[in-house]
Amino acid sequence: MNARETFSGGVAVITGAGAGIGAGLARYAHRLGMTVVLADIDADAIGALRDELGTAVAVVCDVRDAGAVQDLADRTYRDVGPVRLLVNNAGVEQFGYLWDTPLANWQRVIDVNISGVFHGVRAFLPAMMGSNEQAWVWNLSSVGAVTAIPLQSPYIMSKHAVLALTECLRLEVEAAGHGHHIHVQAVLPGAVVSNIFESAGGVDAGGDAGAAEAQRATMLDIKAGAMDPLAAARTLFDQAAADEFYLVTQESVLEAMKRRAEVLARQSPPAGRQK
Repeated sequence: MNARETFSGGVAVITGAGAGIGAGLARYAHRLGMTVVLADIDADAIGALRDELGTAVAVVCDVRDAGAVQDLADRTYRDVGPVRLLVNNAGVEQFGYLWDTPLANWQRVIDVNISGVFHGVRAFLPAMMGSNEQAWVWNLSSVGAVTAIPLQSPYIMSKHAVLALTECLRLEVEAAGHGHHIHVQAVLPGAVVSNIFESAGGVDAGGDAGAAEAQRATMLDIKAGAMDPLAAARTLFDQAAADEFYLVTQESVLEAMKRRAEVLARQSPPAGRQK
């Protein structure tokens, strides 16, 4: 089946929908004929996207708050309908040496990037399993999940964690007898245009701010050649409809996955930036 046949007519809930790949996924889901629930901490961003799409629903939601995510799920099922696609996408970045990372910034990465995914799964998945209808759960990992990059340790760690969580979740859904209708998929985007680097945390006074900002500049240079979010979304929806597990945006992500496998097989230590 193609993406339109698979997803058209269903409800999609997307966290972090206000910008970047989240907004791209929302726009493409709308093109496919889905009713989109836009969840983000940025009320203005999702309000503008709701107005652009016309039929979307905007819900201000901080994924760090388990109660807020549960309220999002309850409201969606009550006011919009059963969820066909859940996209746990909200994420934040952090630059700087690990030992210079402010405690609050470390906790923010964990709470948004990891706990936010867990809260989404916990709030939505039971109802999705209980309906016995075909449904999809996408957890946003990253090419960072299969790489080691200095000066971004909290972010890279979080994306490794999301990938592991998603792999285990797929096995658990199958073990619980729901694998025939619940499709758990790991999303590993490469460089996609967003504002995540601009809004990333840095270091406090006393830390090596120069190193942190140099890494931010490096990533902004990469952003200059990044993929358009709508094009990335199209690729991901096509792969999901084909029932792939690892959904990737670019060939470079597949190359990074192969390099990771080789490094582990050789038991090689990390060796600088993997391009």
